[in-house]
Amino acid sequence: MNFTDRIVRSQLELTKPIADGTGIDASRAFQDKIGKLMHFTRRRDVVVHDELVEEMHGALIVPRDEIRSGMILYLHGGGYIAGTLEYAKGFGAVLSAECGMKVFAAEYRLAPENPYPAALDDAEAAYMQILDSGIPPEKIVLAGESAGGGLCYALCLRLRERGLPMPSSIITVSPWLDLTLSGDSYHHNKEADPSLTPERLEFFANCYVGEEKYERGASAKRTRRTAERTGRAEALMLKQCPEVSPLFASLEGMPPSLILVGGDEIMLSDSVAMHERLLEAGCDASIVVRPNMWHAYLLYSLKSSKDDFDTINKFLKRTLPHGAERKLRWMHLDNSGKIYPAAATSTWINIHRLSATLTEEVDKEVLQSALDVTVRRFPSIAVRLRAGAFWYYLEEIAHAPRVMDERHQPLIRMPFDDIRKCAFRVLVYRRRIAVEFFHALTDGNGGLVFLKTLVAEYLTQKYGIKIPCEYGVLDRLEEPSEDELEDNFPKYKAKVGKSRRESDSYRIYGTPEERDLCHVTTLIMRPGELLELAHSYGVTLTALLAAMFIRATIALQNIDTPRVKRQKKVKVLVPCDLRRLYGSRTLRNFVLYSTPGVDPRLGEYSLEELCNIVHHKMSLDITKKNMSARIYTNVKDEENMALKLAPLFLKNIVMKLVFLAVGEKKSTLSVSNLGAAKLPEEMKPYVKELDFILSVQQHAPYNAGIISYGDELRMNIIRNIKEPRLEMALYRVLRECGIHVKVQSNDGSLEGGK
Repeated sequence: MNFTDRIVRSQLELTKPIADGTGIDASRAFQDKIGKLMHFTRRRDVVVHDELVEEMHGALIVPRDEIRSGMILYLHGGGYIAGTLEYAKGFGAVLSAECGMKVFAAEYRLAPENPYPAALDDAEAAYMQILDSGIPPEKIVLAGESAGGGLCYALCLRLRERGLPMPSSIITVSPWLDLTLSGDSYHHNKEADPSLTPERLEFFANCYVGEEKYERGASAKRTRRTAERTGRAEALMLKQCPEVSPLFASLEGMPPSLILVGGDEIMLSDSVAMHERLLEAGCDASIVVRPNMWHAYLLYSLKSSKDDFDTINKFLKRTLPHGAERKLRWMHLDNSGKIYPAAATSTWINIHRLSATLTEEVDKEVLQSALDVTVRRFPSIAVRLRAGAFWYYLEEIAHAPRVMDERHQPLIRMPFDDIRKCAFRVLVYRRRIAVEFFHALTDGNGGLVFLKTLVAEYLTQKYGIKIPCEYGVLDRLEEPSEDELEDNFPKYKAKVGKSRRESDSYRIYGTPEERDLCHVTTLIMRPGELLELAHSYGVTLTALLAAMFIRATIALQNIDTPRVKRQKKVKVLVPCDLRRLYGSRTLRNFVLYSTPGVDPRLGEYSLEELCNIVHHKMSLDITKKNMSARIYTNVKDEENMALKLAPLFLKNIVMKLVFLAVGEKKSTLSVSNLGAAKLPEEMKPYVKELDFILSVQQHAPYNAGIISYGDELRMNIIRNIKEPRLEMALYRVLRECGIHVKVQSNDGSLEGGK
């Protein structure tokens, strides 16, 4: 929504006579309406988070298209007597969207209730908070219009006096720099400026220095002075104080400054004089005088303002440190991720899914807004897959993908062309938010951090709640650490390797479904019951579940291959989160596995025996030394010079053969347990369920993903054959153990249980 200069000028001229007779409360209400209008015009371009700095309210405004790092501290105008946070959000949103940069809009205390130095104290507190958040001073910009412009210079004077680091630059629009109103333009442009009068400004100045006390309805034409007012001589001296009227200050050492001012405005002489004094002091200073424009003209969404924002952006490019422009990252695939593009086929690709079911219907528009913010925090996940001459690599995407409506089933194959545009997708169905990841980006644990953080941002925007950054919920507005983006496999490799040789495992067979059609059966249990049984056998819950899958698979092999001598070993693949083992913070793939199993030819196994075998096998496998040796074996292949120099298409052939030889054939299925997921207390009333689903294997029909949340453990068994063989066999094992099970299915055929 843009307005013409003529329309806005005419409206201001109509309201100018009325404004002088308007009380403080009415002025504040009118200014808030202007702010809401500005925010409305930019509501789709930014996301706003209310913040608290000490006891001062503020708003952190994040552009959807962030092109610069750092932050603008915006100090609003309003003659020091008007401008709540609603107003500050308005032009703060405009600045953020036009400059592609985060903005903190401060709601400093207003006069006459809080005269000088309250506003300046609050501006200093906001600046120090930004510094304390880790943003260096060379990436902080001060910006303000009118009184806020004066505060920008006053803040720098105070910082200089106290020996504190200065910001990179100052951008002001129509700054009020002389509260004595001594400049020529206060008289020459009195009639030309359609927005302000000297009488009104004098009233504002008196309020700021404490000469006026707050009385409801007080105005510039009708000021009811009280006995408590400051003496006139003392008030005049205070108005000449540099922290009140920066025009009278010594300006040596001020940061680079850009002033935008209207040629018709009443404060024109303040800006011109300040520019001249900055140059005399040896400062970097620029001024733009827009002919025929009035006070704070840039706030009115004028069609002619494009040139002014071009000027501001050129100034930022010149004054912010080199590299402040946000560049899209690119990174190599981690050691584990390299296999997944090579193994992909036209009918299969390795993806996994995490979802949260809320207590209310999902607002798709708010979720899109939350996703726009969240992706900036995850530059190793918000990526597309790119093919280089020698390796695939990941390139950060400039914008979040569009939130999609859920399709008829989870984990529909991602075409490779889609992965080249964006390698994950966000889906919505009624109360459910789901994220599906190409496995080259991250594993289940990394994906869970992304989902939790996305849902936290959604709940924050939807309900206005404050969610602490704990239990895997990250601060959406902080910069990602290098630890989170690191490929940890080379870091933790041993000096010697360990053989990958393993015997093949029995595979479950059935009637293949039509292309892409998969069935998901969810077994819902109480974690407490399973833990009690696991502890009775002296094993972990994961070991118990793996043993149950082995027992169910043995029962199926007895049916398929009655002659015991012809039977194969039965093994399951149990992923191990190496972050816990090594204390890692990476959000990329960092998982290896154990493949516990038994040889049915040796005789029958009770569940207790299977639990002990699984427990001891996993205990032997999952140690730092053992895993480091296995990491070495994997990493040394990619460090081989011959393989390094081989073109990508040859590497793909080699890695595909490796995947077929040592990948899926060594186990019946994956049994991946993400464990007990925790959420901040503030999120729990809104999140009913969490789910985790793996895609089926390329040449085998089953996989299982498990996650616990609250008093539910949800085991999702996926298959691409018609017969629910494993689900039924596992259900019988669970019931034999006295475990209460509720069964759900995406086709409804297996729902029930008790």
